[in-house]
Amino acid sequence: MVGIDIGTKSIKIIELAKSSNDAWQIKSSGAVGYSGVAPDKAQDDKELAQIADVIKKIFIQIGITAKDVNLALPESLVFTRVIKFPLLSDEEVGAAVKWEAEQYIPIPASEAVIQYTVLERNESTSQTSVLLVAAPKAIVEKYVKVVRLAGLTPVSAETELAALARSLSTKTGVSVLLDLGSSATDMSIVKDSNVVFTRSIPVAGEAFTRAVSQGLNITPLQAEEYKKTYGLLDNQLEGKVKTALTPVFRMVIDEIKKAISFYQSDEKGETPTAVIITGGASVMPGIVPFLTDALGIETVVGDPYAKLTLDPETAKSLAPYASIYGTAIGLAMREEK
Repeated sequence: MVGIDIGTKSIKIIELAKSSNDAWQIKSSGAVGYSGVAPDKAQDDKELAQIADVIKKIFIQIGITAKDVNLALPESLVFTRVIKFPLLSDEEVGAAVKWEAEQYIPIPASEAVIQYTVLERNESTSQTSVLLVAAPKAIVEKYVKVVRLAGLTPVSAETELAALARSLSTKTGVSVLLDLGSSATDMSIVKDSNVVFTRSIPVAGEAFTRAVSQGLNITPLQAEEYKKTYGLLDNQLEGKVKTALTPVFRMVIDEIKKAISFYQSDEKGETPTAVIITGGASVMPGIVPFLTDALGIETVVGDPYAKLTLDPETAKSLAPYASIYGTAIGLAMREEK
């Protein structure tokens, strides 16, 4: 299967195949930056066609001939909520979601694409926990149209965090997943590989760069390089870059703490034992010890290749791109149940 991750500044594509022993292997991979608008911001078919042309070129360059693809929707545009029902059968859950979904989402059900997953049936509390995911039809249609304009067949669309949970999370336990993108930090709490809570924080790479630019009175281009080179290290440039970054990071940290507190109190959830980070800003020097100290939870950089079988040469060539391929890999790993 092929996974396509259309970000705000780049497009990442991965093709996976399963070997005879059921191991995932990479057949093809490619990523390219682009300066056009994301599909959700496109005003007409011409702008959608420009994105489709980029996708076509990547497919040709990396030699993908498969037509069926899974794609991701931006977390900030999707509404995700865990809702509780009495103990119900699968058929009864479907009916309950159909009739009650509208009270849980901020748009009319008639204007939304709604999906759900049964997370847990708890006999002791007589409750069924269901993850409700809803996206505006108009947004979904734009992403589907881009893929079709590229001559491909969209098989599924899911949130970026759902795909990342598949590629980065462990099979059991509770963890926090952070995707530090360019315009937003998307976070989820993942239990046993299932997303049970999400939040999109409008602070990420671009905000970090602005903070460095303003704090050190340098150009945004210089600030981007300083951020990538010195990051959150105390012993570089007298810690000036870290000093500029810290107030912005505190905003993200506060939101993460609130989310964990909500999950523990309202959802009676377990305390997360790990924070897994990915996305462009996750490779910033010093970020792992900084977040570990600030959150009091062990923080690690996610490895999207951990569940794949890679030969040494492929592993070496792909290593620099680990922070950007998590969503595309998770999409390509999706299997219809």
